[in-house]
Amino acid sequence: VQLVESGGGSVQAGGSLTLSCTVSGSPGNIYCLSWFRQPLGKQREWVASHKSHGKTDYVDSVKGRFAISRVNGKNILTLQMNSLKPEDTGMYYCAAGVRTCGLTDFWGQGTQVTVSS
Repeated sequence: VQLVESGGGSVQAGGSLTLSCTVSGSPGNIYCLSWFRQPLGKQREWVASHKSHGKTDYVDSVKGRFAISRVNGKNILTLQMNSLKPEDTGMYYCAAGVRTCGLTDFWGQGTQVTVSS
């Protein structure tokens, strides 16, 4: 399975960005697709997950602002990010868990999001 992220960039606080992750190599076997982020000098943190049956989950800090969706026909995972804050800045990674969201089997290379105040 290969994951390739795109859509990162620089935006002012209050703006929006949409990240995409193209999934290839037997994506139908993946149970959970997630987004993680890692601010510079800090640990990677989970942001949101989309399970194959459609259930989504979000970290509290992005609820109501971010929306994760999966376009199965195109094997694409997206993350719509609205009302961005400077604390949303970081490298955003797409992740795939074959059996569970609790264990990541595959990672993308990341895309940078920078939010200025």
